[in-house]
Amino acid sequence: EEIQRETAYPDGKVEKVLKNGCHLIFFPNGTWKKVDSDGKTVTITFFNGDVKQVMPDQTVIYYYADAKTTHTTYSDGLEVLQFSNGQIEKHYPDGKKEITFPDQTIKNLFTDGQEESIFPDGTIVRIQRDGSKTIEFNNGQRELHTLEFKRREYPDGTVKTVYMNGQQETKYVSGRVRVKDKDGNIIMDTRA
Repeated sequence: EEIQRETAYPDGKVEKVLKNGCHLIFFPNGTWKKVDSDGKTVTITFFNGDVKQVMPDQTVIYYYADAKTTHTTYSDGLEVLQFSNGQIEKHYPDGKKEITFPDQTIKNLFTDGQEESIFPDGTIVRIQRDGSKTIEFNNGQRELHTLEFKRREYPDGTVKTVYMNGQQETKYVSGRVRVKDKDGNIIMDTRA
């Protein structure tokens, strides 16, 4: 673009106004700033390679050159971080966070302390504030982990519970209940 006017300042700063209305300001340390002709889009390229853009809607996009990470802050308060490995984090104004990992696993961190992870195979893991965990598998099975036991529920209605002392209890849809001790020895079996 053709330069309409160029001004050198005593502090070493140089400002160039282009015919299209764009302003370029060059600082002695190598940083430079571009203000588009609309006056609303501003791009600052820092001496270290970082780039900050302010868009007309007040969205701020900051690229960290060393980390190869982009941090976008939207006017509604949503922040999105994009890392060089493909990980994307969304930080919502209400405090919720959503992380998408390179393998496409999605982890949600809620403000009340709960967590939810959704894996590419459809498995969903939910962790409550008390540390209990629910796992929903894509085959219809479900597991519940607490401090006292681990329980697996099967689609046919069978429920197998393993207690912390090692004892196992299996309840079948037929009404049969089988209990084993920590060593796997059957200590009760009611055949319906």
